[in-house]
Amino acid sequence: MAYLLKALDQGKLKLKNRLILPPLATSKSEVDGKINEDVLAFYEEKTKGGYLSLVIIEHSYISKRGMASARQVSIAKDSVVEELKRLSHLIHKNGSKTVMQINHAGSATNRSITGFDQVGPSAVANPRVGEIPLELDKKGIQEIVNEFTAAALRVKKAGFDGVELHSAHGYLLNQFYSPLSNIRTDEYGGDIYGRIKIHLDIIHSVRLAVGESFPILLRLGASDYMAGGSTIEDAIIAAKAFEQAGVDMLDISGGFCGYKIPGRTEQGYFSECSQAIKSAVEIPVILTGGITEAKAAEQLLKDEKTDLIGVGRAILLDSNWAENAMKKVMSMN
Repeated sequence: MAYLLKALDQGKLKLKNRLILPPLATSKSEVDGKINEDVLAFYEEKTKGGYLSLVIIEHSYISKRGMASARQVSIAKDSVVEELKRLSHLIHKNGSKTVMQINHAGSATNRSITGFDQVGPSAVANPRVGEIPLELDKKGIQEIVNEFTAAALRVKKAGFDGVELHSAHGYLLNQFYSPLSNIRTDEYGGDIYGRIKIHLDIIHSVRLAVGESFPILLRLGASDYMAGGSTIEDAIIAAKAFEQAGVDMLDISGGFCGYKIPGRTEQGYFSECSQAIKSAVEIPVILTGGITEAKAAEQLLKDEKTDLIGVGRAILLDSNWAENAMKKVMSMN
């Protein structure tokens, strides 16, 4: 059986095979975050041939204050929607479905990019960048919930097949999730249930805005792989809560360790996280992390470590990777 070629029929987001392109920050947008010909050309090249079932667009900022880096794609204003329609149309034309990842960087940004002081769940240094943010009050949290909601609605209006909430790699939602950066004593801190309250607030608000049929994905930095950080046990509890709240698919990666685990080089190195979460929920799970060979992708699917395989860096380096991988899988069966 060719596992990569098998269609995904469960859930709201039906996919023709198990290979997806995870978010890859291109830094190619206009200064104001609008899509331009460079961004369109990048996705044209990566999606040609239609070998990918799903393309997740790079993390896009929901507000100027939450901007992570220069020339990052914006989903912060209604004025970006028309240009984004060109992107969703291009990917659909090439034969893939597409969702857009939306993000607030929190303490992982800096004033030189945003013009604002950093904010976060607590006034403690970000383990990845070392900055100490201003602690968000409840009014500030609600403003961010509203910004995520408005951004998700823009994603839907721009013709995408779903929206992905970014809670990985040390950005704001991940900062709330991790005990390394969240030392709050109110309902948005404490145990894992408190640390995911902002996620649940956002999920509920987004669901009301986009309707029941529009898929919501969530990228979870399941474990920090650091002393005192978030754990796989946290991730299992969080995944169940997200599923119950209405998330349709979970995309598993790292927390403050980023998209790599120190000292780990095997293909699919987040598979211990994805397998544990897959065993705990009914919704589909995506695994990314160092997968560079079709054979390894096949084995991870066969061993039920995941439902879907995300290949980012290999496709970034070789635009023909997906085509070659699918042909290889077909020849193996």
